[in-house]
Amino acid sequence: MARKRGKQYQDAVKQIDQDKKYALSEAVELVKKIDFAKFDDTVSIAFKLNVDTKQADQQLRGAVVLPNGTGKEQTVVVFAKGDKAKEAEAAGADFVGEADLVEKIQDGWLDFDVAIATPDMMAQVGRLGRVLGPKGLMPNPKTGTVTMDVTKAVSDSKAGKVTYRTDRDGNVAVPVGKVSFDADKLAGNIKTIADVIVRARPAAVRGTYIQNVSISSTFGPGVELDIDAM
Repeated sequence: MARKRGKQYQDAVKQIDQDKKYALSEAVELVKKIDFAKFDDTVSIAFKLNVDTKQADQQLRGAVVLPNGTGKEQTVVVFAKGDKAKEAEAAGADFVGEADLVEKIQDGWLDFDVAIATPDMMAQVGRLGRVLGPKGLMPNPKTGTVTMDVTKAVSDSKAGKVTYRTDRDGNVAVPVGKVSFDADKLAGNIKTIADVIVRARPAAVRGTYIQNVSISSTFGPGVELDIDAM
């Protein structure tokens, strides 16, 4: 059963040429114009990729620091001990701990956005897989969140690092800022993540790699981008 959309959404759709792929600057201005949320909505980019996610070498996963941040204050937890715990605290981590932090999360606390761990802590952190995994919070070397360089990991997360990964249908969705951002800052963030996805093309992919790419606010309709014009 098709989802019934409200009048504001339908009015926003009418302002989009459905047969057109928009240049980046034009698309950003349009998304800002047609947003109807009563708060500073998040803008995201979504890619539909021609990849077979059943093949390990065609799954995309990684992280990138957006040059203009995300507009969201990130709460960062770090699993570390000794000098690395002190390093994490000095870098600005919001919560740092060992077994005590693991136990706190096992008891249901999840009031954070990013989890970082040093490699020696992963034996304990691994017990949180069922809790953190489904929420995309499990530390992972591919996203730079299992590392001995906790200073960089915390700083990057605070500065606007976002993670990306393909879902089972080959889609990648990434937040790129807020509707209130200047258009050029949104465009800069979008170009940064688009360049990363283009460079991450798996060698096994044949034919058109990026089938569709669009940007939208959380509650607004998508505006299709001309990836070749970026």
